[in-house]
Amino acid sequence: MTTHHAHSHPSALSIFYKWVFDPEHKNGFYEVVERSIAFLIVASVLAVLIENTPEIYNTHTAWFHWFDVVTVGIFTAEYVMRVATAHLNPEFASQRFPRLRYALSFYALIDLVAIAPFYFARFVDVDVEMLRVLRVLRLARMFKLSRQLIPAWHEFQMLNEGRSLRAKVFAMLEPTGHSGRLHSYIDNFVVFWIALSITCVVFETVASVRSLFAVEFEVIDVMAFTIFTIEYIARVYTAPENPKFKHLRMPHWAHVRTGQAIIDLLAILPFILESLFSQHVDLRFLRVFRLMRMLKLTRYTSAMETLFKVVMREWQVIFASVFVMMLLVILTASLGYLFEHDAQPDKFENIPQSIYWAVITLASVGYGDISPITPLGRALTVVLALVGIGIFAIPAGLLASAFTDQLRIDREAFKQRLMHAFEDGMLDNSERELIVAEAERLHLSHDEVKRLTDEARSEFADKEAANHTQANGLVLDAKAHPALAAAQFKLLIAQLSLIAQATGEVALRKGLEENKTDVQTELDVLALIVKPKSEGA
Repeated sequence: MTTHHAHSHPSALSIFYKWVFDPEHKNGFYEVVERSIAFLIVASVLAVLIENTPEIYNTHTAWFHWFDVVTVGIFTAEYVMRVATAHLNPEFASQRFPRLRYALSFYALIDLVAIAPFYFARFVDVDVEMLRVLRVLRLARMFKLSRQLIPAWHEFQMLNEGRSLRAKVFAMLEPTGHSGRLHSYIDNFVVFWIALSITCVVFETVASVRSLFAVEFEVIDVMAFTIFTIEYIARVYTAPENPKFKHLRMPHWAHVRTGQAIIDLLAILPFILESLFSQHVDLRFLRVFRLMRMLKLTRYTSAMETLFKVVMREWQVIFASVFVMMLLVILTASLGYLFEHDAQPDKFENIPQSIYWAVITLASVGYGDISPITPLGRALTVVLALVGIGIFAIPAGLLASAFTDQLRIDREAFKQRLMHAFEDGMLDNSERELIVAEAERLHLSHDEVKRLTDEARSEFADKEAANHTQANGLVLDAKAHPALAAAQFKLLIAQLSLIAQATGEVALRKGLEENKTDVQTELDVLALIVKPKSEGA
């Protein structure tokens, strides 16, 4: 009775483990918790690095202190709950003293090292040098990311067992269906460095910020250049593994000429040119071109590819709307010059100068630096401002509707690919890899992929049922169409009679009797079919 009661009412620890730490529980918060902890790790490491700048740390000491307290509190709660629920972890559940075994495991020791410096500094008297060392040791929190990285690496090794080194590197860089989670982590790592390097380029233009973080900006720039260079070389090296280039004679050169490869090269070229020629030529203007790294983000989203498809598909309509806009701008600038030139010769000096006013007015921006003062000019401005609301909104509306339609087309194409894969009744490894790669390219969530898969499977089943019905003959409602039903019945009797004549009564009866099921009905029908023939003979 007690055992039954215990099984029917799970403990609070088991419920907590199931919803927070169990990766197999699909409706739980495992992924949310893992992402939140990873974000907090990165934020805390950045905070430790910023603390080394006295100008910022001294004026915001309280903020840094409370952020550290909250961070350590969350990491401590995570550590305690993981130890408390260790007996529910499949890896330690079968061992003696599972909590102790977990506390001595690799991940648990890393979690402990991440919070130990904080408590050591609070409960032990330390000098200034030791306190500085403890602050540096807080960077060990970064190793907590190994909880995600090591399993992802093991999964990647298992998925790519037997593949060449080049194929493995390609799987790290591109979604292949056998890339696993490691590909996503590498993508996020590169995106992080793109965002960080762009932020540094922007804030370098602020003199006060540059004076505080000059050394940090240089270090980040060198690290970003190193990461982007390794990525560029790796992508060129793995070009023969890309399905787009593997059939070409020179796949490496074909990759180098692509738009994405050119963007990757432009992202590292300013650093190389500055390093080689800055002693002879002033190339400080090249620093602004490091913002080209922002274009690298187009690789990690399908939005630009979708936008390109939209423009290519709707270019005639877009061209027509732009043409109308240009005609309206030229006409407006000409009228503005005609009405305002005599009153404001300095502002409406010529038609090209009036084009600026026309565009600003039609776009309903109206900076006010150029504005008509004559009655006709002001009346024209009112009309243009009202017309511009509709005219300038046409291209935006066209692109928005076409963009949405293109997303629908891409998803329908993905569903058609799924239906094609179901044609043989099952998904093999190559088909599954293609589907996974396509889902990653379209950035479809797990729920979207599952929904589209269910829809494709259902539509394929309906199609098969329709084909089966059509193959078995036309099914009619005898009550609604008795004449057609009688004609079909006669046709079927004639077909059965031909089969009986061609096979022979004895052979056909023997074949029916060999069937293990009840064949009396079939034998009776056979007797009725061959009886008239026998009597006629």
